[in-house]
Amino acid sequence: MLEAKDVQGVLAIMPTPAKDGADSLEAVDTVDLDETARLAESLVRDGVSGIMVLGTMGECATVSRSDYEAYVTCLLETVRGRVPTFVGTTALGGHEIAQRIRFVKERGATGTLLGIPMWQPATPDMAVRFYATVAEAFPDFPIMVYANARAFRFAFDTDFWRRVVNVAPTVMSAKFSNRGILRDVVAATAGRVNFVPPIGLAYEFAQLSPRTANTCWTPSVGPQPALALMKALAAGEADRAKAVADDIAWAAEPHHAITGSQEVFASYNIQMEKVLMGASGYCKPGPIRPPYDVMPEDFAEGCREAGRRFAELRTKYAQPSG
Repeated sequence: MLEAKDVQGVLAIMPTPAKDGADSLEAVDTVDLDETARLAESLVRDGVSGIMVLGTMGECATVSRSDYEAYVTCLLETVRGRVPTFVGTTALGGHEIAQRIRFVKERGATGTLLGIPMWQPATPDMAVRFYATVAEAFPDFPIMVYANARAFRFAFDTDFWRRVVNVAPTVMSAKFSNRGILRDVVAATAGRVNFVPPIGLAYEFAQLSPRTANTCWTPSVGPQPALALMKALAAGEADRAKAVADDIAWAAEPHHAITGSQEVFASYNIQMEKVLMGASGYCKPGPIRPPYDVMPEDFAEGCREAGRRFAELRTKYAQPSG
């Protein structure tokens, strides 16, 4: 079974590409399976070390069961185990989560990207017991904890990590962005969990915890900038790593009106990522599924500009440095 040390490099998060008309409440069969296969193949070809799907930007909460199953089947048949693939299985309740895990496991997913059921905020005891129960039910299926405190209304604090690694042995990584407690959670989990930051925090994570910061995730804007950053960090090329990180910060700057506020970001996370990815030209995410298909134009234009900047970086870092 995959362990924390086995996750390194750049993980790409894919959207769930949508056909025209998917923004209609009455739409069915909304997944663009041709684009799903094309994008997955492009990511593997371009050198990612893993793929994550069906989190927030993958619209896990808004795809129907039939669309979910069609997408997962297409994705996993395309990837064919060439890189680890973590499939989101978060749902409103435990029974639905278990059904989703069985489905993705049977079709060849490496593991699950798993948040906490979202109807009621969980207490620490509930959250720890939840992951422990999933680990017991699926003892050979790795869990990447989706540690989004705003989405799941749960802190994912140091005490949670200290407790969960002792009762949920399949928890081996986390989609994680809380730099304020990074050193504490690394110590609390003693190397058993790989804390994977977004591309914009990867350089900072490496300064805080150089020994463990060996992975990051990127949206599907092209993995080339993230690959350049992680290569420089792995080689100990401090000046080059800082230069690449500065380029990434420049690309992300236009959508700071969204990311600069946790509350605003919580309301426009899906929209931001889909507009950004579409404007980058690396993929065709398609329309946003309701009810999250509403976005102020100034926010949208900021995301489009960020996408255009990431497209520039994709070209800049497409070739190895000399």
